[in-house]
Amino acid sequence: MDRWQNKVAVVTGASSGIGAAVVKDLVNAGLIVVGLARRVQRVEELKEQVAKGKKENLHARQCDVSNEDSVNEAFDWIEKNLGGIDILVNNAGIYKQGNLSEIDTNLVQEVLQTNVMGVVYCTKRAFKSMKERNFNGHVLIINSIVGHQVLNSTILKAPSGNIYAPSKFAVTAMTEIYRQEFNNLETKVKITSISPGLVATEIVPDQFKEMMSDRILQSEDISNAVLFAISTPPHVQIHELTIKPVGEMF
Repeated sequence: MDRWQNKVAVVTGASSGIGAAVVKDLVNAGLIVVGLARRVQRVEELKEQVAKGKKENLHARQCDVSNEDSVNEAFDWIEKNLGGIDILVNNAGIYKQGNLSEIDTNLVQEVLQTNVMGVVYCTKRAFKSMKERNFNGHVLIINSIVGHQVLNSTILKAPSGNIYAPSKFAVTAMTEIYRQEFNNLETKVKITSISPGLVATEIVPDQFKEMMSDRILQSEDISNAVLFAISTPPHVQIHELTIKPVGEMF
């Protein structure tokens, strides 16, 4: 982790769950971290949960990743005040309950804008910063096991995940596309997709948390995976990392 000391990491969806855990771990590991979220006050509150003397290394900025103007405003601030982006953790994601055949299409669009276009907007800006500075940075995407296999809603006796799984399938394909593009553009920027099983976060419906109470991951488990991925030697790239709790039924 020595190469990342005082480098700049940007974490989206930083106000809770996996994003909040990643923010705290990166700050404690010696990085300067910008936590982006719509609920920016909750990111500010994370300063009370990091090691003494490192609070000033956490910057909370309001950002809606589904809106390109909002993303550009946030990244403009980062480049102006911190010099550039060295690590990007694309964590922001949303889920809406309901069947795809019945759900309000505006909700479908919200999911796609956040889960897919949010990654596009943020990665474009982060990669531009890395390439212009000739810095071998790292882009990570918090994906999901449902980005590789659609869960059977009949067995689960629950509404389907509607557009959530397709949005994560898109992220899986995008990870490989980014890997090829970063190579083709003659950079050594890394790309990593981390695909957890069920994690105890706000996005997960309570019925699933109750059903899998003894077989569920915690946000810190995924944050540990982020630290593992970025701590690999320069010639090693963790392209896809799947994490499941022991005994998961999916």
